[in-house]
Amino acid sequence: MSTADLTELGLAEARDGLKAGDFSARELVDAHIEAMEAAQVLNAFITETPDLARERAAAADKRIAAGEAGLLEGLPIGIKDLFCTDGVRTTAGSRILDNFIPVYESTVTAKLREAGAVMLGKLNLDEFAMGSSNETSYFGPVRNPWRRAGDPAAELVPGGSSGGSAAAVAARLALAATGTDTGGSIRQPAAFTGIVGLKPTYGRCSRWGIIAFASSLDQAGPMGRSVRDVALMLRAMAGFDEKDSTSVDAPVPDYEAALTGDVRGLKVGVPVEYRADGMPEEISALWQQGMEWLRAAGAEVREISLPHTKYALPTYYIVAPAEASSNLARYDGVRYGHREDGGNLIEMYENTRGSGFGDEVQRRIMIGTYVLSAGYYDAYYLKAQKVRTLIARDFSDAFGDVDVILTPTAPSAAFARGEKTDDPLSMYLNDVFTVPASLAGLPGISLPCGLNGEGLPLGLQLIGRAFDEETVLRVAGVLEEAAAFDARPAQWWREA
Repeated sequence: MSTADLTELGLAEARDGLKAGDFSARELVDAHIEAMEAAQVLNAFITETPDLARERAAAADKRIAAGEAGLLEGLPIGIKDLFCTDGVRTTAGSRILDNFIPVYESTVTAKLREAGAVMLGKLNLDEFAMGSSNETSYFGPVRNPWRRAGDPAAELVPGGSSGGSAAAVAARLALAATGTDTGGSIRQPAAFTGIVGLKPTYGRCSRWGIIAFASSLDQAGPMGRSVRDVALMLRAMAGFDEKDSTSVDAPVPDYEAALTGDVRGLKVGVPVEYRADGMPEEISALWQQGMEWLRAAGAEVREISLPHTKYALPTYYIVAPAEASSNLARYDGVRYGHREDGGNLIEMYENTRGSGFGDEVQRRIMIGTYVLSAGYYDAYYLKAQKVRTLIARDFSDAFGDVDVILTPTAPSAAFARGEKTDDPLSMYLNDVFTVPASLAGLPGISLPCGLNGEGLPLGLQLIGRAFDEETVLRVAGVLEEAAAFDARPAQWWREA
């Protein structure tokens, strides 16, 4: 099998090929390292670890030969640079952690390593996961591997914050990748790059060792090229962790076994509030097509109401910045990370944070500090928490009547680099369909279901009950088969 053929495999296909002895883990890893080297222009990785990957691939081959293969043995994946990795630089896409090398491993990456997965490197992201376009990284923007059919020279964003993860998977630089999702940072970039991204239930995957943005919202999840691939990844990533007080002690199912292909009798909800004003006709039509596909498969589709949806974005942009302002207070230049000189301690703090944090991070810290300040705490933060409870209750009521909820993932296809950077409100609206499930802590998956008129991928989202990723994946598998999405970006970077 040629190098190019090896990078075209999905995660599950590569697992089966290794098991059958069609190729070695070293050959598989070498093929992806070659692809990474040819795609530097995408800027998907902050830190590449080819030597470490080859070393771990060799060890994987020995375990496979000895009949001791783990769930993901020898499979090359990328890790979002928000997960601490022992001995490997971890930056969160920020200057303030430019040279931070952890001496410990996050629980999720430790689980993946124990399952035999091989880390190719650390993937680019919006700084501290704050962004929807992967343009806020200190290490430069990630380029979307997709281009508009009518304007192939225009650079498009891959979405964010997990834009490096999305670009790497879409461009065949890694079989799969980890992402984190606070308000849509797995699902939205998955939609923009034509891949599958799953945000699990809050508490399903440990947050220990993941650099915090908003602690009541952050959740790790898998990104891959098929529903089966993310099911396989999630099984390795999930599980109770006593080091994380928000981790839930619940059994981890065999998610791959949930892909039965049978959704007969399931009830699919379609929220009337998600029919946003100005929604592009192409997205509305794809949403309608998704309903028809599920009806044809034997599911019942019915309208539901999530009445507090219109308050989700303002609620999120109070709660998340408030938690960010608290979490990022630890970066003071004293114990680790970037430091600037100052005439006294306060000046050193100010200089360090002023140069170490980018504009978007500073904006969110200031918003968060404001809503937590005396005189405004009750008016903003406490009120937002009450509205968050109402949003969660809307979903709870809806799931009394339906099994899953179907919505668009994003209000548009990928947009041009620089198009929204000067308009934060326009940028924040990218998360309008993903934020409600995040506030409620529910599982959500985005999968590619079609192309717009410019040849760019569009995604549909499925939201499920808490800790019912199995049903979400089962319905997603049926939707994936009906959509038969097989488009992929032209590898223009190999010709550049």
